[in-house]
Amino acid sequence: MVEILVKLPDGSERTVPEGSTVLDVAAAIGPRLAQAALAGSLNGTLVDLSAVVADGDELSIITPKSPEALSIVRHSTAHVMAEAVKDLFPTAKFGIGPAIEDGFYYDFDVDPPFTPQDLEAIEARMREIIAEEKPFTRGVLDKLEAWDAFEGQPYKRELIEDLPEGEVISIYTQGSFTDLCRGPHVPSTGLLGAFKLTKLAGAYWRGDSTRPMLQRVYGTAWLTQQDLDAHLTRLEEAEKRDHRKLGKELDLFSFHDIAGAGLPLFHPKGARVLRILQEWLRAELYRRGYVEVITPHIYKTDVWKISGHYDFYAENMYFFNIDEGDGRVNEYAIKPMNCPGHVMIFDNDVRSYRDLPMRISEFGTVYRHEMSGVVHGLMRARGFTQDDAHIFCEPSQVHDEVVGMLDLVDYVMREVFGFEYSAEISTRPIGHSIGADEMWDLATSSLKEACDARGLAYEINEGDGAFYGPKIDIKLKDAIGRTWQCSTIQVDFNFPERFGLTYRTAQNTEAVPFMLHRTILGSMERFFGILIEHYAGAFPTWLSPVQAVLIPIADRHLEYAEKTRRTLEAVGVRVDVYAENGPMRVKIAKAQQQKVPYMLVVGDKEVESGDVGVRERTAGDIGTMGVRAFAERVLSEKP
Repeated sequence: MVEILVKLPDGSERTVPEGSTVLDVAAAIGPRLAQAALAGSLNGTLVDLSAVVADGDELSIITPKSPEALSIVRHSTAHVMAEAVKDLFPTAKFGIGPAIEDGFYYDFDVDPPFTPQDLEAIEARMREIIAEEKPFTRGVLDKLEAWDAFEGQPYKRELIEDLPEGEVISIYTQGSFTDLCRGPHVPSTGLLGAFKLTKLAGAYWRGDSTRPMLQRVYGTAWLTQQDLDAHLTRLEEAEKRDHRKLGKELDLFSFHDIAGAGLPLFHPKGARVLRILQEWLRAELYRRGYVEVITPHIYKTDVWKISGHYDFYAENMYFFNIDEGDGRVNEYAIKPMNCPGHVMIFDNDVRSYRDLPMRISEFGTVYRHEMSGVVHGLMRARGFTQDDAHIFCEPSQVHDEVVGMLDLVDYVMREVFGFEYSAEISTRPIGHSIGADEMWDLATSSLKEACDARGLAYEINEGDGAFYGPKIDIKLKDAIGRTWQCSTIQVDFNFPERFGLTYRTAQNTEAVPFMLHRTILGSMERFFGILIEHYAGAFPTWLSPVQAVLIPIADRHLEYAEKTRRTLEAVGVRVDVYAENGPMRVKIAKAQQQKVPYMLVVGDKEVESGDVGVRERTAGDIGTMGVRAFAERVLSEKP
């Protein structure tokens, strides 16, 4: 018997007979591992347990504890769903069915379209398939064999047609269903079960709006029922917190078809929250040495040709022509980014090393042509305002500037809003990038050392930096555990070179400055949406559009309520008076529904004493308080 050596993740080696499979190696290591095994990673490639190992292969066994396990389980569950559809809807035509974050989907061409009741039937059939413990088996076909195997399946045949000649095509079969698939899959449907079909949606074939609209069935799958139940609870909570729903209920913003997709209209309350955010952050930026500028919303395309956007970003921009009145017609574009204006301001004067670092900030509104299918409330809009800043500095200043930015991130995200967050550093992309190696090395090490100096753990995302420099992305975790990417810090070698920026060094020579892009909140609108969902619409007192409502018990108390409103507004408290006729309990319920932090009840006793009866949003009645004492309480609740 010929034996071979297989290398394991801990550095050890295992001797097994030639022709052994991944499962055989797992069994050789131990019966518990073999029982838990779902798949393998062979020389860095995920494979089935039935894959044969060769001498010298590096192998790790994928178990439910492995990070890859969920994706494999979800992909396998997608195939089970497809088999259930095939059994229940024999004329269905099949698109693709990948695993995605938190679940999976499969695209189908069915007539008539699925209904919610159909999803229940599909789920029931899936449970039968899982109970039957059908094995997943891999097969290999050539192109002609694959073409014949998928007769009557035009979408599968199109995928086959697009494959290069001579490519080996792998298929997977379980029960009555066979699919084109690279795999791997779990050994048997019996290892699945903690799943739920969640929704129906439309999806163009291959994402092309000129191609047929298919019906997409979304689902989620987990390793245990407990994990699934926790996920479904999170989904329910997320639905309650949906910023689009709360935005309407709290009268914060709206969207209108007549205006266009992705263009929010902010109502008085929503506009107030955004302005409060801006004023608070503006004051903090001034304190940290920033200067603020205002730049135009449009530029001639000459600017965008210099910046490179005209060549590389045009499909995301809005262009139009202007007749200048002297026989000239110039092409203009609405800005998708604020960078060029800041660059031109820097370049407007002779700069010295004494001027650096120069920190230029702007709350600049930009417009990007997002596809209508990806526009999503405030989270993905076509028009939005960025808390943008660009720092021009010497190479030796990059480290300290990034440390300062990370300090600002920590203050804003953790201290003020209570978010947990993590960092990811993206490094130089392979192939398409600009700048000398030493510039990239300096910039990347500066980002890493700045994170280390702040005690901020980070992951490295190799090769995912922009072509013009490395970056740090900050990822927040909200109240129900979802992750959001907001703050970004980028080093840029592109703009300074393209626009010919220079400064005089201490040695009286000319040098090109480093340029750092950074946003803290990112899109103000998107961050607003995140805050709505994070707080479930119940903003902290300092950020609430209305901090208190005065509730007169009877009409005779209305004059005192108005007088109290004027007193509170004079010292900066945002107050409304509920002057309409109606019982006090109805007015209190209205304030609770509007998530107002404080309700101030005034009746005969309060008119006589000059006080207010205070109810807090969550604590309820907290007693009688003087008007000025109440104002001091509210104003103290600032970051």
